[in-house]
Order: sequence, then C-alpha cells, then structure tokens
Amino acid sequence: MINLFYHLYSLKFTGLRFCLHMKKRSKKAKDGNEMSFLEHLEELRWHIVRSVAAIFIVAIVAFIYNDIIFDTIIIAPKNPDFLTNRLLCRLGQLVNINALCINTHPFEIINIRMAGQFTTHIAVSLIAGIILAFPYIFWEFWRFFRPALYSSEKKYTRGAVFFSSLLFVSGVLFGYYLIVPLSVHFLGSYNVSAEVTNQINLRSYIGTVASITLASGIIFQLPILSFFLTKIGLVDPHFLKKYRKHSIIVILALSAIITPPDIFSQVMVCFPLIFLYELGIVISRRVIRKDRERLEADWNEDQNNSESKP
Repeated sequence: MINLFYHLYSLKFTGLRFCLHMKKRSKKAKDGNEMSFLEHLEELRWHIVRSVAAIFIVAIVAFIYNDIIFDTIIIAPKNPDFLTNRLLCRLGQLVNINALCINTHPFEIINIRMAGQFTTHIAVSLIAGIILAFPYIFWEFWRFFRPALYSSEKKYTRGAVFFSSLLFVSGVLFGYYLIVPLSVHFLGSYNVSAEVTNQINLRSYIGTVASITLASGIIFQLPILSFFLTKIGLVDPHFLKKYRKHSIIVILALSAIITPPDIFSQVMVCFPLIFLYELGIVISRRVIRKDRERLEADWNEDQNNSESKP
C-alpha cells in the first residue's frame, strides 16, 4: 500500500504538491497573514531587481578593466603561449602526436564596423557581469523558492547555492581552458582552399568564446537540474537510465562538433559530460529514496495517530 501511494505521489502529484505549496509559503506578510499572489510577485520583482543591479555593477568593473578582460582572458586562447596550448603541445611531443600542438599559428582578429569595438566592449562587460555575479543571482532566486520547501526538504538542500556556483564556475573553466582552445584551433585553421585566408571578425570570435563558456557553465548544472526535476516528478532514476545510451550519443556528437577531428580531444571533452550525467542519476536516486523515507514516516505516523484515537 505504501509503495502504491508513493508511486502515485511521485509520478502524478509531486508537481501539483510543489505548485500548491508555493502558494502557502511559510514567509508571512507584515499583517501576519500568508502572502498573497501579488505580494509574491512584488517579492520576486525585488529579487530580479537586485540580481540585475549586481550584473550591472560587475559589468561596470569589467568595462573599466578591459585590458584584463580582453588581452589576458578572451584573446589568450588563440595564442601559442596559452596554458592549454602549451600543455597539449608538450603532451603531443611525448606521445608523438603532432595534432595536439594547437594554435601554433594564431590568426588575425579584425573589426569591420565603426562602432564594433565599442559595442563589443559593452556586450563582453555584460557577459562578464552575468558570469561573475552568477552565485549572487542564484542566491537571490533561491531565497525566493526556498520557503516553498518542507522542513525536511530544506535539510537536504543545504549548500545548494554553494554547489550550484561551484558547478557553474567549474563548467566555465572547463569550457574556457579545454573546449575554447580546441574549437578556436579547429575553426580558425579550417579552410576550404589555400586561396582563402582567415581573418576572423571580432564579434564572431568573441561570440564563439562567450557561447562556449556560458554553455559549459549551464551544462555543468545538470546535477542541480536532475535534483529539481526529480523533486517535481518530471524525471526519476529509471527514466535517466533508460535514456543513458541516447545521452551518450548526443554527448559524443557534441564532442565531435566542438573539438578537432581526433579521438583524444573528443574523449577529453565527453568524459566529464558523461560523469555529470551519471552524477545526475545518483542525485535523482537519492532524492527518490529520501522522499520514500519521508512518506513512509508520515504514513506510519498517520497510522499510529488513527490507532490511538478511541
């Protein structure tokens, strides 16, 4: 009976329970009553305002220190003396694989628009603001959603901001130090004819670097996503295991697209992504087990209360 009740709960009613519980947040309004829908919207608005303000503050700092942002960070992956390029070249010399020596002939970056460098400066500053302010942004939205959780759920979500920020930063660093140099080398050195010379547009180059780093940071949120999707009943460990082979194929295809055409580079990219997927399965299984334990405890408590009544 418990298993049947749990099955119905996890597959049909978890999302409904979460939505209904959001309307009954434990945080009270000033008059002592539960917050109304408009009061929730007002609170959410201020969380968004503070998040946007944090992005702009960090973006202003990034705009001022443009030499560090552009010369030291953004332009660096295309140069031979970049850390990843040097390490891969040394590894290629040890294993006698010349293809690992990447970005040995850096290409020229040009600007073809009058206001191109100024608008690029602003766009890059905003992207830097989003990346650097992400821990604070996640903390703001977590403060809004956390009261909707039960006390037992809050206990299992301690450190959510820390681990989400850690995964995001790890993803950004992974994309910047591994995927970006490989992609820049492959795309920047690819040519259809010897008569065609690559002169990369500034916006195109920065768009490639920014999209890869941001996408990597978001992809590394997969364990956090697995946690929340399991909590609202959209996925479970069986679902993730069922589509494991499909996910591996997608990861391999993605690795083949963003890396040079050699097995070593593809393996370096796909293994961390596969590990994150497996970690998501473990987290989903843990969430299901904790929910089962809580439901069994509530069931036993209800049974004891019913038996104690005359």
